[in-house]
Amino acid sequence: MIISPARLDGVFRITPQIWPDDRGQFSETYRSDSLPSLGMPDAFVQDNVSHSKRGVLRGLHFQNPKAQAKFLTVLSGEIYDVVVDLRPHSVTFGQWEGFPLNGEALHQIFVPAGFAHGFCVLSKETLISYKCAEFYDPRCQHTLAWDDPQLGIKWPIENPILSSKDRRGALFSELKAQLFSSDTSL
Repeated sequence: MIISPARLDGVFRITPQIWPDDRGQFSETYRSDSLPSLGMPDAFVQDNVSHSKRGVLRGLHFQNPKAQAKFLTVLSGEIYDVVVDLRPHSVTFGQWEGFPLNGEALHQIFVPAGFAHGFCVLSKETLISYKCAEFYDPRCQHTLAWDDPQLGIKWPIENPILSSKDRRGALFSELKAQLFSSDTSL
């Protein structure tokens, strides 16, 4: 397993070992006893699967309160994954980082609680599995605008396919004033 820390504190890109043979391949993608030094939660409470086609952009999503840490694995296809630090007391508050991830290598990313997360699909289609350390709560769900000029995220696609929720994402400046006061739970 190759563990690569990101520029943003607490985010890690992980490439698990793959054992191929004449039947196919095998890989161990998660072991709670092998990753605690990364700051992963003791337990994940919800597993999700996302299947998307080329050009889809999902995000940038986060919960506040009830922030979710996420551990994402690309099972097939290729994505460009983006995280935005929304932790008010972090030195990288409001900064983003992007990662090309693909299913051939079973790329993974650990996103700690307090980050917005999203991805766009670069291959014909993609299948992603991710674990969450907090249950999804629609009352706490927020969407940060994927194209916020203040953030300046450099997505590798033009004219993405968006859900209506993602088309209405809030600007970072609006969310900062509304959600990220000194008493926030992130």
